[in-house]
Amino acid sequence: MFDHCLYFNTTALARIVEREWLAAYQPFGLTPPQGFVLRAVLRQPGMLNRELAELLGISRPTASRLLDHLDAKNLIERRSSAEDGRESHIFPTAAALTLDKPINAVSAEVAQRLRDQIGAAQFDGAIGNMREIREIIG
Repeated sequence: MFDHCLYFNTTALARIVEREWLAAYQPFGLTPPQGFVLRAVLRQPGMLNRELAELLGISRPTASRLLDHLDAKNLIERRSSAEDGRESHIFPTAAALTLDKPINAVSAEVAQRLRDQIGAAQFDGAIGNMREIREIIG
């Protein structure tokens, strides 16, 4: 019935993939969105809120809420921007730095498991196609 529906198929796939990432990030006490935000901050310390939102393709309020959760867990530190007082530079805390290797390792394991399950060509092609579609309709 919904074989050709982009909404149905992407949300159904998202629910399946969400379960994988929930299980992966649960030992860290993080949701998948929090885990991806933390990974971004660990990779690019000092980025601005708006840069984080752009990187992840989310709204600024959503980025702020996710950062609030990571701040409450003492995993990030916000430092006011000298250029714009409404924005903050985001840095990982010492606690976050201890998670850098483990969270990236678990993320690589999930990605590799899904890639093996789907097949390398289909996995890589699907990711490329989804990115392209996001750019076209986003």
